Amino acid sequence: MEKVAHSEETTVKANNIEIVYDTFGESSAPPLLLIMGLSSQMIFWDEAFCQELARRGYWVIRFDNRDVGLSTKFDEAGVPDLMQLMMKVQQGEAVEAPYTLLDMAADAIGLLDALEIDTAHIVGASMGGMIAQTIAINYPERIRTLTSIMSSTNHPDLPQPEPDAISILITPPPSDREEYVEYSVKTWELLNGPKFPLDEKLIRERSVLAYDRCYNPAGSGRQLAAILASGNRREELKKVNVPSLIIHGDADPLVPLDGGKDTANSIPGAELLIIEGMGHNIPAEVAPKIIDAITRHAV
Repeated sequence: MEKVAHSEETTVKANNIEIVYDTFGESSAPPLLLIMGLSSQMIFWDEAFCQELARRGYWVIRFDNRDVGLSTKFDEAGVPDLMQLMMKVQQGEAVEAPYTLLDMAADAIGLLDALEIDTAHIVGASMGGMIAQTIAINYPERIRTLTSIMSSTNHPDLPQPEPDAISILITPPPSDREEYVEYSVKTWELLNGPKFPLDEKLIRERSVLAYDRCYNPAGSGRQLAAILASGNRREELKKVNVPSLIIHGDADPLVPLDGGKDTANSIPGAELLIIEGMGHNIPAEVAPKIIDAITRHAV
């Protein structure tokens, strides 16, 4: 199999914070920026996934969002009361947060600036899909194509997560290393969906790596607050004029399929790919299908 160049992790100053990133492939290839979801470090984009995209002819860039991994933390902002914020959203009240998805989109654009990239294919998963959508809305001149995976417009009329999935969002994870690994396995058993077997070995190895690399559960709460404070994007997405691919599983307990359908219906000309049996995860069995879809789209 063709060898793919993989850079060391590098820190850059972007949007007045520090962002840690790495790359796969050659910098002369079309850039493809991967944006990960809530509380997930860039290593949650599996290396095999990144390497295959690079083999398909892209310069693949993944990075730690603010407040996760090795990028800048906002600990001085404290820990938000998520139950209170969620109640405010349900009551239609405005929510304040230390930062919003627009700030996180500006981080991604700042990273592109630091790498001297004018335009890139943008691929986001879950919260990363929301950030990618926000880039398409606010920085259309910087995005070649949009791929939004297992994400949503956040419209209040859409179905809510299943109760067990909501508990994952609002329950602080354990601080002990071993307990965190067991918590992660249980979490991904729920999110993975019923069709595809969970790769427990991968989950355990990745959880240990993430914990040892930088464990910052308070940042997850601030990221969730950013989602809640950013409102819904349905009307703004109707003005997006970027080639868009929406990928969603029909067994997603955290972001139900209607969230993906609403995103596709909101963006003019968007393509919707529904993957049978996929939950809120990209198991190895469906990764090739997703990679094929991205590479057909990102031209």
